[in-house]
Amino acid sequence: MDHSMHMGHDMGHGDMDMGAQCNMNMVFTWSSENLCIIFRWWRITGPLSFLISLVLIVLLTAGYEGVRSVTRKYEAAHNQWLNSFHVASATGGAEDGIIGQSIANVSEGIRPVSGERSPLLAGRDNRAAVACRGRIMLAALYAIQVFYSFFIMLLFMTYNGMVMLAVTVGAFVGYLAFADGTPAAKSVACH
Repeated sequence: MDHSMHMGHDMGHGDMDMGAQCNMNMVFTWSSENLCIIFRWWRITGPLSFLISLVLIVLLTAGYEGVRSVTRKYEAAHNQWLNSFHVASATGGAEDGIIGQSIANVSEGIRPVSGERSPLLAGRDNRAAVACRGRIMLAALYAIQVFYSFFIMLLFMTYNGMVMLAVTVGAFVGYLAFADGTPAAKSVACH
């Protein structure tokens, strides 16, 4: 079969400059040549962009520990708030005695003072509503943590030794900055 008619064709690319392509490594490497970090636009073009990227990776990874710390603090505050409902009802608070007390005060001509346990707030801040709002917020914080952890996993999956070290240094810095006495033991799972 004669293929001479195809010779000299440029396969449709013409004189278009293809530019440098992202190097997708599937084995461990120390090379930063044509390295794209997660996105095509996050491209390493030289030593300065590599250094800036490594610093950003350290900060991003440390930020993950910050998100975990915020979640732990919110969860503790939420549980404390929910426990205050138990104390209030056990001592004759919002659910037991205040409504009867308010009716007696009104009939005696004493104007009730609106406070934290006022029956006027019972519909707005009852325990079930607070528990539901807290659960939704905790679920949102958990989703952010999962997304963040998978993002860090993608950083590690560049298989670039320097990027891997930056992730590790970021975890170290994040723990120092945000641990607040929490145990260092954590599973190595992505989330």
